[in-house]
Amino acid sequence: MSGQRTMPILPVEAYTSQDWFDKEQKIIFGNSWQFAGLVEDIQDPGDYVTVQCGHQNLVIVKGRDQRLRAFHNLCRHRGTQLLRAVGKKQKALTCPYHDWTYDLNGQLISVPEKEKEFPDLELDKICLHKASVDIWRGMLWVHPKPDAEPITKWFEGCWEHLGPHDPNRLIEYPDTYYEKTINANWKIVAENYIDVYHLAHLHSNTLQMYDHAKAKFGFVGDHYMFWEPLSPQYRDNLDKLIPFKRIKEMTDEYLGAYVPWFFPNLGLSEGEGSWNIFHAIPLAPDKTKVILRTKLEEVSEWEYYKQQSKSNRSWHGIMGGKTKYGGKPNEKSEDPMEWNDFMEEDVYVCEQQQKSLNNPLFGVTATAKHGESTIRTFQSIIKRWMEQN
Repeated sequence: MSGQRTMPILPVEAYTSQDWFDKEQKIIFGNSWQFAGLVEDIQDPGDYVTVQCGHQNLVIVKGRDQRLRAFHNLCRHRGTQLLRAVGKKQKALTCPYHDWTYDLNGQLISVPEKEKEFPDLELDKICLHKASVDIWRGMLWVHPKPDAEPITKWFEGCWEHLGPHDPNRLIEYPDTYYEKTINANWKIVAENYIDVYHLAHLHSNTLQMYDHAKAKFGFVGDHYMFWEPLSPQYRDNLDKLIPFKRIKEMTDEYLGAYVPWFFPNLGLSEGEGSWNIFHAIPLAPDKTKVILRTKLEEVSEWEYYKQQSKSNRSWHGIMGGKTKYGGKPNEKSEDPMEWNDFMEEDVYVCEQQQKSLNNPLFGVTATAKHGESTIRTFQSIIKRWMEQN
């Protein structure tokens, strides 16, 4: 039998129910390391970023001693959120509600009208609730618990399956930033990301630079690891077709696409010309914000656009000019499936899958024995997390 006939591992409610969504936020996202940004997002004392970990909002701030610290982003007075989004060079952390103020170490240092209103309050005994923060592979990570397992333990065994890239020396270019809200559950987005079966079908034109039949993939703990080689045609013409300057570490022996998914909601795409973060942020049972950030070799603006122009000119003659769905490359129609953009293709199918869940006839006939085994494993991991907690 070519397919794998199984009962669904997760019920439809796992993708549509507010109750299930809320439990995931508490059980999974409130108990796991979460991506919070890149190390360069916090450079100077007083710089900070906030991140949502399930129902808990956390803040990472750099102290005057250059150390990173993480706290729960709520005032000890009455629980008001202290800080919003990101900020630079704050001298202190002040609650917007009643101006209770904390230093960069989280210690309460000032309360307005203290002697009159709070004569017995001992400032030195009140500190923001602590969380855990760490750096791994040029990325900031945060955990709601102050005594979380080390980040190296969380990613144990993953390093050897990643690309040779050094993200710390690469440069992020603003015009490569991508943000989109997808009308689909975050798990549908994740399952699409790790679905090997669809690569040669949905993306037969947009990802033809890779040899999908030779992909190698599997799980290390709860994390998904993936690598596939370049197609011979793309590899033989790499200097002409690559859209960005080749990453220095990507010598011929390392060429290929390294595309892991770190549980629960962060993907990397490490290729010959770029290092990318794919951050899927759950917003609602049927809504996920996706943020892509890209780092490249440092080049001048002229070199940057020269290489892109060279790639665009060469692509038609070497790789072919038609899209799978009839549109012409670089021409926008009303149908995103004709845009020759693999991201838009993925967005389309994720949103269509979410819509189908409300159809009373919805069902899964079979899943591919090999190419969709990853989805079955991912769903089993979700099920285990939900049951053990």
